[in-house]
Amino acid sequence: METVLLYILGSTFLISLIAFVGVLTLFLKEKLLNKILLVLVSLSAGALIGGAFLHLLPEAILKVGADADAILNIFLYLLLGFCIFFILEQFIRWHHHHGCHGEECNIKPFSYLILISDGVHNFIDGLIIAGSFVINPSVGIVTTLAVALHEIPQELGDFGVLVYGGFDKTKALLLNFISALTAILGGIAGYFLSAWIEGSAVYLLPFAAGNFIYIAASDLIPEIKHRENLKKSLLHFVVFLCGIGLMLLIKIIFTD
Repeated sequence: METVLLYILGSTFLISLIAFVGVLTLFLKEKLLNKILLVLVSLSAGALIGGAFLHLLPEAILKVGADADAILNIFLYLLLGFCIFFILEQFIRWHHHHGCHGEECNIKPFSYLILISDGVHNFIDGLIIAGSFVINPSVGIVTTLAVALHEIPQELGDFGVLVYGGFDKTKALLLNFISALTAILGGIAGYFLSAWIEGSAVYLLPFAAGNFIYIAASDLIPEIKHRENLKKSLLHFVVFLCGIGLMLLIKIIFTD
């Protein structure tokens, strides 16, 4: 079992490193980066919506089966995740107006929500990776690959959102990585609590889906849809669809 734990720790650490995919943008000139930031925001919005509706919710429903009460609970947890992030954003906005100082006041509230939701999501990824390695190492490797392919477009989009929201590039990379490290915590929890988690953690999936849907619908999509330039609006919508399409493609590839 110690070997399994090492597999889990190694895999979740590699998943966490994907948060540094945004380092590629450090080689871009500031003017070019500013031009593509809204494209990355569009990609992130699509990846969040696609992740919620094509990965998290179907996975949760599959785990509970045809039990009508359990399925209702899934959607209640989705609403809970949505509403908690609504309240959390209001609190962050209130803090922004009353307690922020200096550069902190230039950070948009949705930047903090992205970090929190990404932390929750990565923790769940860690749980899933741990559970798969406990079942079989080969299943764990396939699951890790699926998670990695899912994370690359989302982490790149998240980095763009953080920079667009007011963080400088270096701080955005660091905070994104810290948020991603919760995958390791999820992996450790999944290893030591595998028997309990198998039946209980299913409700973390719709909770995270509610987080994703709130951020995408309330914060990111409004940033990309009110554009006077029709060509840019169409570009952002196409990139948004690409974000959804990537999540769908990953779902198709890794569906048994």
